[in-house]
Amino acid sequence: MSKREGKESRSTKETEIEVQFSLDGEGVSNISHPCGFLAHMLDSMCRHGGFDMELEAKGDIEVDLHHVVEDTGIVMGTALREALGDLEGIERFGEAIVPMDESLALVALDISGREGLFFDASFSSPKVGEFDTELVEEFFTGFVRGSRITLHIKLLQKGNTHHSIEAIFKAFGRALARSVAISKRRGVPSTKGVIE
Repeated sequence: MSKREGKESRSTKETEIEVQFSLDGEGVSNISHPCGFLAHMLDSMCRHGGFDMELEAKGDIEVDLHHVVEDTGIVMGTALREALGDLEGIERFGEAIVPMDESLALVALDISGREGLFFDASFSSPKVGEFDTELVEEFFTGFVRGSRITLHIKLLQKGNTHHSIEAIFKAFGRALARSVAISKRRGVPSTKGVIE
């Protein structure tokens, strides 16, 4: 089986981002990002999902982190879509419930070809360091836009804000790994015979 990898870039007046994403990796990431907290979350996602990723991002952080966080999601999602190719032979659905100490997150997704984010999480603090916690939803909005997946995120139990967000990213990594896993079934996993 050929390696399932996607390589994407995005260059605008606001951001410059390059991503190489491998579905069949060892959980190794090399991330250069102006937002240290997001880099930590993405490393955690890769480690727990078994993905390899090279990511370099620059952005207009003198404004704030919004553009570079959202665009990172878009480029990563587009790289995922490329890595999946024709979508044949994947499980398609994935879910995970992950605790991080007192916090508990549920993530479920469908590689459906229909973008939709259903985000049900609030955090105890508006910031983690310089990171605005409302940007968690913005990252996943971008990812869904790029990948065209249906994604449900629910924070079942919140506590320390760092823990809550990390539980979400770990659960996302594990759920995504399950959805892209090679299935024993053949063909496109859809009664229509196509995912679009």
